[in-house]
Amino acid sequence: MTAPLEGIRVVEIASFVAAPAAGALLRDLGAEVVKVEVPGGEIYRHSVPRMSGIRHDFSEAPHFQMDNRGKQSLTLDLTREPARDALLALVDRADVVLTNMLPARQKKYGLDPESLRAERPELICARVSGYGPDGAEADEPAFDYTAYWARTGFMDTMRDRDVPPSFLRPGVGDHALALSVVTGVLAALRVRDAGGEGQVIDVNLMHVGLYIQGNDASHALATGQAPPKHDRSRPRNPLWNHYRTRDDRWIFLVMIESDRYWPILCKALGLDTLAEEERFAGAASRYRNSEELTARLAERIGERTLDEWRTALSQYRLIWAPVLTLEEAVDESAAEAAGAFQTVVHPTAGSFRSLAAPLRMSGHDLRSDAAAPVLGGDSRAVLAEAGLSEPEIEAALGPEPASEE
Repeated sequence: MTAPLEGIRVVEIASFVAAPAAGALLRDLGAEVVKVEVPGGEIYRHSVPRMSGIRHDFSEAPHFQMDNRGKQSLTLDLTREPARDALLALVDRADVVLTNMLPARQKKYGLDPESLRAERPELICARVSGYGPDGAEADEPAFDYTAYWARTGFMDTMRDRDVPPSFLRPGVGDHALALSVVTGVLAALRVRDAGGEGQVIDVNLMHVGLYIQGNDASHALATGQAPPKHDRSRPRNPLWNHYRTRDDRWIFLVMIESDRYWPILCKALGLDTLAEEERFAGAASRYRNSEELTARLAERIGERTLDEWRTALSQYRLIWAPVLTLEEAVDESAAEAAGAFQTVVHPTAGSFRSLAAPLRMSGHDLRSDAAAPVLGGDSRAVLAEAGLSEPEIEAALGPEPASEE
């Protein structure tokens, strides 16, 4: 079947994670995506595993490969007028411009939506930022660590009591934001297909961070108070808590409807008599006696290893999960069966496993074995297709960098 976005052309003027991740998803859906890069390539492209403390000689940056699979690479130095002219010629044939340039820089280079859509109102401009295009912080640089994690209360909320705030892992907020960008672009394309004009899509990390923690943020908005932090030794519901096993691993019980699962859990843990005790008979009673019940459950779960509990608990219809390491998680058969992974074929690094798009479609296979493009490898072909003459291409690309001897 025809890919959903076949024939759609996207020009991506972006670096790092959030906007490129959205570009990768649009490419998975069939769009042609041209990634515009600085001549030397961004740092994200060159961040091989060893730079993250991983002892491995893999020659590429796996995260860059994931977020740029299947794109074309065009290198331009936008401080040069011929390069800017070439980019605008490329934009003239595009359906979507995707960027994380700050508003002032967009305007400086004539890449702001007002300039781009003045003569082409059908163009869709998707912009990614830390704090949105309006207000005093519109031009403030940001990563998801700052705008999504620290500034939204997320960093403070996601920790146990009396411990320092947790460090965010790379790209977490960025990949959440990418899904919102794609949603906006698809909606704008539908409106345009129905005869409407293009639109400007704005998505910012701070808003996404608040939305992702919406359950807690909605409480704070309505009451002026955040829900209390989880206390593992005295939870409101001992059946919704994590417990340490004998081999210093963890299991996470998530029986939110505790009355429904209480007798089954007692049987699975070999604590049948516990289910008969009056003080633990209902959710309210278990809450009132939470500290004692939690200690009893912790003691019992601490008597066996994680593997032993996996075997025992899997015999009952309970909601729980082993707390896996990342190395274990990427080898999970359930994730494999769900289509979470795919194999990428790289021209120099060979075949390696990567993540697939986080959705499945019955009429279109989103899994792709395409690698990220070689830096600048498509520059001449892309500019020629945009209608530039050979002298114009030469002027746009500029002189070759001097070789080091």
